[in-house]
Amino acid sequence: MNEYQHMSFMQLAYEQAEIAYSQGEVPIGAVIVKNNEVIASAYNHTEHHQNPIGHAEILAIERAATILQTRRLTDCTLYVTLEPCAMCAGAIVLSRIPIVYFASKDAKAGAVHSLYGLLNDTRLNHQCKVHAGLMHEECSTLLSMFFKQLREGHIAKTHQHRQNREE
Repeated sequence: MNEYQHMSFMQLAYEQAEIAYSQGEVPIGAVIVKNNEVIASAYNHTEHHQNPIGHAEILAIERAATILQTRRLTDCTLYVTLEPCAMCAGAIVLSRIPIVYFASKDAKAGAVHSLYGLLNDTRLNHQCKVHAGLMHEECSTLLSMFFKQLREGHIAKTHQHRQNREE
């Protein structure tokens, strides 16, 4: 695959992140590609479903495994807008995804480069080729805007909307 193709897949992950943003979710998107074709995409659903494992990577892996009818995604590439956390890195290892592209590092929870190196840990039974920084500016700007608006009260968490409607 050439640089343009990688950019186009990360752009699709970014579009998933924009959907998350519009729904009051932390704007993270993920896309899984096999044979130059998108087979699964997802964005964070943690707030809407009040589910701590509703991360974009987990949802995309689950969808890809269902579509391919296998738990091993050995011929796939994951594109994600933020460095995966420990939970997501664990799912990547367990699903045997060989290549991961992420846009922005996560200094507080990143388990690929920032805090841990789980995807390259030789003590585990699977390692990944990791590429960081693709569309870094766009993805980090989207995250910064989201958290700024959240702090300013312009974005209300989804569960607060639900509670207000139920009262």
